[in-house]
Amino acid sequence: MNFVKNNLTLIFFWLMLPFAGTGQQSTEIRINLQGYRAEMPKTARIMSHKKLRNHTLVLKNKDGQTVKAFRAQKEKTNWHPFSHYYSVDFSELTQPGDYYFEVKNGNAKSHSFTVGAYPKWQEDIVDFIRTQRCGYNPHIKAFCHQNDGLSFFGKRPDSTRIDATGGWHDAGDQLKYLITSSNTTARLLMAYQMAPDRFRDEVDARGHKGPNGLPDVLDEAKWGLEWILKMHPSADELYHQVADDRDHRGFKLPPEDNADYGWGANSFRPVYFATGQPQGLSKYKSKATGIANLAGRSAATLALGHQVLRGFPQHLVFAEQCKEAAIELYQMGQKQEGYQQGNSFGAPYRYEENTWADDMEWAAAKLYELTKEEQYLEDTRRYAKTIGAWSWMERDTASHYEMYPYVNMGHYALWKVGNEEDKKQTVAYFEQNLENIQARAQNNPYGVGHLFIWCSNNLAAAVATQAMLYEEMTGSKKYRPLMQHHVDWLLGTNPWNSSMITEIPANADTPVDVHMPFWRINQDKIKGGLVDGPLWATVHTDMIGIQLSKPDEFAHLQPKHVKYHDDWADYSTNEPTLDGSAELLMLFTFLSND
Repeated sequence: MNFVKNNLTLIFFWLMLPFAGTGQQSTEIRINLQGYRAEMPKTARIMSHKKLRNHTLVLKNKDGQTVKAFRAQKEKTNWHPFSHYYSVDFSELTQPGDYYFEVKNGNAKSHSFTVGAYPKWQEDIVDFIRTQRCGYNPHIKAFCHQNDGLSFFGKRPDSTRIDATGGWHDAGDQLKYLITSSNTTARLLMAYQMAPDRFRDEVDARGHKGPNGLPDVLDEAKWGLEWILKMHPSADELYHQVADDRDHRGFKLPPEDNADYGWGANSFRPVYFATGQPQGLSKYKSKATGIANLAGRSAATLALGHQVLRGFPQHLVFAEQCKEAAIELYQMGQKQEGYQQGNSFGAPYRYEENTWADDMEWAAAKLYELTKEEQYLEDTRRYAKTIGAWSWMERDTASHYEMYPYVNMGHYALWKVGNEEDKKQTVAYFEQNLENIQARAQNNPYGVGHLFIWCSNNLAAAVATQAMLYEEMTGSKKYRPLMQHHVDWLLGTNPWNSSMITEIPANADTPVDVHMPFWRINQDKIKGGLVDGPLWATVHTDMIGIQLSKPDEFAHLQPKHVKYHDDWADYSTNEPTLDGSAELLMLFTFLSND
């Protein structure tokens, strides 16, 4: 008997050895760490290293009382390191309250979650965007980059002084891009249009405490609009980028920028003119065929600015400036159809946007809405047919920021102003995209279908946003589960049991050790920043200069083919970004509805 007992002990030891010292459980539960609105779909997932004989989840309230038991369904696909996945649809639960799940006759317990309205996280997103301000930064109450900048490639002689101060820093670095800032500004404006009553007025135009008669979301939008106008200083000029990757010299606070572009550290920075031609001051050249992506998107954003700000008497003059510039930029886009990309200097990474008709469609639709001139509507239809359903959602992979923005707001804008045939066609484009995502999601144990390229979280947010807009356009709720699954992914229903948004939700695992100077230098935890997100391992392995600063806390949960790290040294998965966070604005505005 002792021989048998000793050998059984040895066998048990060898079976458990792979889990020793990792904190890994044989079975885990994943839910949305915040919870679910009462009327929305609800799914919990079980992950296990072995086949479960009794895959039942017991729902309990906050007092530990059993509410109901749910039988889980076996998923068709699995992700390493777990070999078995199960899902539970508990959408029937609509009673507001706090709950958690336990595996029946098991030791796995979920994080607690809430059924009810979401907090007003759209305000936290606005607050995060405000911390990215350049020129004057209210977060640290200091000025920075007052010498922006000197023009290059433009109509003026190289090194001509122009005023490109203001705008937002792009991410953990301190570059400024019209590519992303135009979309960020538009999302601020569209979120306000969506639900004006869900935004507060607690800070002034500089971002200091104290109301000023303008909702904070519009203070931030106006900050973006003002910078877009600076990047378009005359009727035939458009600049698209301030600084380049010579910025990447370690973490530094904005007023202490140590980057040297040839005029000394913390001095002048280059401002790149949108020529419609490939650019670059070193061996890495951008690609370009025109400027219509930047001109069109900026025109649409300025038209939105006019539309919104004319409702505030103190901003009527500014609103008219936005309209005039929108028309000029649209005309520039018509003259140079094609795309301009971001510029790099010392590394091959840049914004590789290569679509433009969606931006011109968006601009034409907004200008038609403002002017009622039929030519704009005809242009909108033509550009809509040019871009069609083309989107990253039609692809199995894509380059960095290819086919940006990730939701075609031009189709949505045409749907709003067009006739019945226009509405039918734009709905069909959106539906084709979502069907592709839905097909991929059916082969994913978490129910998501976005791509795991660099900034994958932006894509997850885009899927949810497009599904939300489709519901508005059609009244159909057919993609609500798809929308919710991508929201769930961002809020913890993922391998790492972690939200992808800093400090959201409360009392849950969220990104902390992020690739941001305010964290690395001051240990500031800033709420509302969406981090880049998980990457396919094949992509992650090829990223330059990634070496974790500490042992991977998620090592026991990492799939073989997808990687995510909460580590400041992994800029590819853990860096909060300006436009990624803005991608959440309309979605969270929708979810915060009481």
